[in-house]
This record gives sequence, C-alpha cells and structure tokens, in this order.
Amino acid sequence: MKIEVCKRLRDIADCCAAAGRFAAGKTFSDYQADDLLRSAIERKLGIIGEAFAQLEETDPAQAEHFPELRKIIGLRNRIVHGYDKLDEELVWDVVQNRLPALQPQVEALLEAE
Repeated sequence: MKIEVCKRLRDIADCCAAAGRFAAGKTFSDYQADDLLRSAIERKLGIIGEAFAQLEETDPAQAEHFPELRKIIGLRNRIVHGYDKLDEELVWDVVQNRLPALQPQVEALLEAE
C-alpha cells in the first residue's frame, strides 16, 4: 500500500476516534446546543470526507473497500458548501452509528499492510 494511502486511512481512523470521543456521553440535544461540539464533530467529518475523496483519486482499488464512500464524501460537501442546510440529525446519526463501524474497518486495512 502506498504511503499516501496509509496516511489517508490513518487520518480517517484518527478522525473517527476523535469524533467518537467528542460525542461520548453526549446526547443529540447536547450536540444541538453546543457550538464547540458541533464544530469539532463537523471538522472531523469534513476531514474524513476529504481523505476518502483523495483516497478514491489516489487508489480506487482501496476505495472500493468502502461501499459508503460516496455518501461520506457527499456529507463532507454538505458540511463545507451547504453548511446552512446541514441535517443535524444525519450528522449525529453518522457519529453514533456509522463511524463506530467504519473505524475498525479502516484499522483492519492498515494492520493488513
């Protein structure tokens, strides 16, 4: 695996972990009420989406391991370009239900290398 691909995957795994830490013990209401929490989580999701976009460009074969890659990139685009129409419930669902499954998948690819 190329060094650049490993870096992208490491960034994704690290951001999944960070977003999980930020959200730990929090509720959706906490997320809505706390600008700092929202900003931190959205930043990590933006990095994850950008890293996946670069991974897809750099190594499409590795990108194929992630069936939700296009949705993740799409979320990043909504965070960056459609920030004023961002679905907060979707963001919270991703952090609570999608990232916990994504992180070990990424870690497994890194460990296999």
